[in-house]
Amino acid sequence: MTPHRKSHPFSLPNVLTYLRILAVPAIVALLFWPREDEMRWWALGFFVAAAITDYFDGYFARAWHQYSAIGRMLDPIADKLLVAAALLMLVADETITSWSLWAAIIILSREILVSGLREFLAELRVSVPVTQIAKWKTTAQLVAIGFLIAGPAGDAVLPEGWTLQIGLTLLWVAAGLTLYSGWDYFRSGIKHILAEDDKDP
Repeated sequence: MTPHRKSHPFSLPNVLTYLRILAVPAIVALLFWPREDEMRWWALGFFVAAAITDYFDGYFARAWHQYSAIGRMLDPIADKLLVAAALLMLVADETITSWSLWAAIIILSREILVSGLREFLAELRVSVPVTQIAKWKTTAQLVAIGFLIAGPAGDAVLPEGWTLQIGLTLLWVAAGLTLYSGWDYFRSGIKHILAEDDKDP
């Protein structure tokens, strides 16, 4: 087994994570002009670039065996900031409305609940690995949000209304995977929580 190397705070995997965090305010600012197609495309460009860094920071960390505490801390935070900020802006500009709001609520609620669960389990020194379902969930979320950011601007590429409909459909798929993966994490962690309660005072 190749030993992990001590990673510098400005190693490439960490820099990619920092860039993903910095992309969040840029995407939010661009989505303040929701009716401007050019701004939508710029926002989509930043979002896609940020989503790509989510893959490559992990890829380079594994390939070069560069793991750091700051990277482990910031990587999931960067992912949640990206998804949460984009969803909130899409709700604010009414790209996501009506029943589809529930899909956004499910996604955001799950992220908060799982973060709380992970924090508690970390205190017990219990690690909950990322599952394959969770990876599919993240991919579905990112693709759905990408289509929704394009929104009406996507009508220049696809038939009118298709971009939004594809995005909303994928958002519900992501919400379903989100619920399942959240339950999967809870099921894995509940035994440790119950064991902690059963300990003698």
